[in-house]
Formats: sequence, structure tokens, C-alpha cells
Amino acid sequence: MPAVIRKTLLHVEETLIEGGKAAPVPLKMIAAVAVIQNPWAGRGFVEDLRPEITDCAPGLGALLTRMVLEAAGGGDKVEGYGKSAIVGVNGEVEHASALIHTLRFGNHYREAVGAKSYLAFCNTRGPANAPLMIPLMDKNDGGRRSHYLTIQLSIADAPAPDEIVVALGASIGGRPHHRIGDRYQDLKELGHDVDNPAAV
Repeated sequence: MPAVIRKTLLHVEETLIEGGKAAPVPLKMIAAVAVIQNPWAGRGFVEDLRPEITDCAPGLGALLTRMVLEAAGGGDKVEGYGKSAIVGVNGEVEHASALIHTLRFGNHYREAVGAKSYLAFCNTRGPANAPLMIPLMDKNDGGRRSHYLTIQLSIADAPAPDEIVVALGASIGGRPHHRIGDRYQDLKELGHDVDNPAAV
């Protein structure tokens, strides 16, 4: 059966001033969140998680993608993106991972925003009000450091012990006063290759 959703949450923040200096272009960050019943709760150790992944992940991916796009004004507006999940204390981190680390979940978002990069991610276990951290990176360029961002929020009553919080995040813009260069600049200075950055 599809995910049993207790509630959804849309978080939008806009940064106008950073470091005491006005942002040339305000940074907007968006998080679309669903609080669901853990489909593996109360069943002990479940060896095969695939049936519930197949049942739950596609609908969650579609729902959260739609929420992000409505807040952003379209997939073309999204520049940075990521995903996250927190499983309640009665669950396994594997349960949180199961619902977000599948193409059945993430491809809804990738296709909607026209992305090439992998989705940055975080998967943790915690109580209600645990910090939800959604790391972001540029949807097409993993070396663009201006878009290395993290959305932070918490939900006072979630996750309950037998719940999972599942989220997608987006940014419109990067850090307002980005000035640390990018990955390619470092590679060039170190004389390393982009496909072998540690030169091993």
C-alpha cells in the first residue's frame, strides 16, 4: 500500500542579508516534507525492504517534487537540490535510507528540474524535533561550491518513534557572497585531474 502520510510541511526561507551585507540576489531555500508511518514498524528485522520501497517511494517522490515546484515556480528555477530522511527511534537508519536511495523516489525530482548531478543526501535516526538537515548541491555541477548549502529545520512532533520524515530540498541561487572558488580551481592549482582529485 502507498505511504500513510500523517502530515506534510512546506518550508521556505529567503536570505536578504548575509554577514551584515545585503545579498545582490536573495537566496531562497525550499524544503518539502512528509511525515509518514514507518512501513516496517513493529515487524522486527525485515530482510527484504523492496516491497515497501516499491509501494511508498514513487508516491512520495511525486508528492514532494510537486510541492517544491509549486513553491519555486517551476523546475527551471531550481538550482541546488538534495534529499533527506529521519527515521524515528524504533526504526533503523536503513528504513530512512530505503525510501530516499531509490530511483523510484529521486528520479521524479531529477527529471522535473532537468538535473544531471546526484542528489546530495542525509539519513539519520532521531526523536521528535530532531534536526532535519538537507544538504544541497548544484543540480548540474557537483564542483560548484556556491551551491553547497544545507537547509535546517525541525518538526516539533515528528518523527514519532514509528514514523519517518522524508524531505526534498531546493535552492534558487547560491550563497549570497560566495568567495571560496570552486573545485576545479583547486584541482588546477594542485595539478590533479577532475576524475582523480586525490591523485591516487
